[in-house]
Amino acid sequence: MPPLTRLLLLSLFTVSTASLAQEPLFTIDTLVAKILQHNPALQASKRSLELASAGVTTAGALPNPRLEWNAGRNQVSTASATPGNVNGFGISQFLENPALRSARLEGASSIERGSFQLVAVSRNEVVSQIKVRAYEYLLRKEEVLAASEALQLLEEIRTRVKVRVDTGETGKYELIKADTEIVSAKEKEQSARLHVEQAAITLNRLAAGQLPASWTLEANLSDPIALPAREALVQRALESNPELRVLQAEVDRAEARLKEAVASRWPGLELGYFQQREPDVRQNMLSLSIQVPLLDQRSGPRAEAIADRERARARLEGRRAELQQQLALASKAVDIARVRINALDEGAMRGAEAALRVAQAAYRFGERGILDVLDAQRVLRSVRADLLQARYQLQASSIELEFLAGLNAVSAN
Repeated sequence: MPPLTRLLLLSLFTVSTASLAQEPLFTIDTLVAKILQHNPALQASKRSLELASAGVTTAGALPNPRLEWNAGRNQVSTASATPGNVNGFGISQFLENPALRSARLEGASSIERGSFQLVAVSRNEVVSQIKVRAYEYLLRKEEVLAASEALQLLEEIRTRVKVRVDTGETGKYELIKADTEIVSAKEKEQSARLHVEQAAITLNRLAAGQLPASWTLEANLSDPIALPAREALVQRALESNPELRVLQAEVDRAEARLKEAVASRWPGLELGYFQQREPDVRQNMLSLSIQVPLLDQRSGPRAEAIADRERARARLEGRRAELQQQLALASKAVDIARVRINALDEGAMRGAEAALRVAQAAYRFGERGILDVLDAQRVLRSVRADLLQARYQLQASSIELEFLAGLNAVSAN
């Protein structure tokens, strides 16, 4: 085989292998969907919903009829009596109070609605955690990039310093100082890479270890934020927040429990038909029995249900007020993060970059020492780190607003 052909085939094989080994690419939405398929907390909440649905079936079950059969022998004690076998059978059916049955079904349905909303609560929490951790992962990768750039710049500075030290233009102290800064920068870069791995492990833990060994996230800390208007967001939160709906289901369950306690004073009546056969007599009987509330007026269960209802109402109102305060704080956090980003990106960042350029130019002309350059670079790293943190805080605060409004629970089913 000619060398040129062999080289061409080898190149094609290398490209094909690289494409097969390409890391999976996730967006924020596809990462969320991937993790939700395997998240243990969400799967457990769905099993609880199945349990509550079975409870509705149990509450709606009708009582079974009861069959009776007996047998014996008639003993003769007088001359007029006829000896022989005696047997009988009977059937009875309990007819439940419709109000009691309706209240029990209403209570079970309230528990089912609450369980459905608990699934929504779980999904809302998990999706919010995924998004926050995903942007934390992006933050750590940006920190790695910034640390690598700082290290590269320091190595370039050290090269210049070494030339000046070798030519006798400056003292050896400046080279020692540059070496010290490089050691510190390498430690920061290694620490930043470790934080990236930790963020990836946290995301994989949410997915129960089902994420690929390596993957790429197609997103950025500067991604635009699309949130409804502030008033619409508050209204959506008060109407659709799954936590409020869970507490409302608790109120409904307590109301149904109170109705059940009131209706249980007259649980229902029992109808029966009995027949008894003797050697010379056949007896047919109909029976009707009802429980009369003379000794137990069900005052205890009623009082418990009333107390439970008031407690549920207090929790609902308290959570509603707390939610409004949390929305206000999260909105303020979004505004503060935006102000910080504008101030850092348009002012401090440009000023720090300009100061570093001036310090480097002055050092090249011998007007300033290495300490001025290192100080300018340190200021630039600090401003860049603050800018990254501000962008991350903006994303995290907007995700918290989504969480409080229940925007991440809309697909729970």
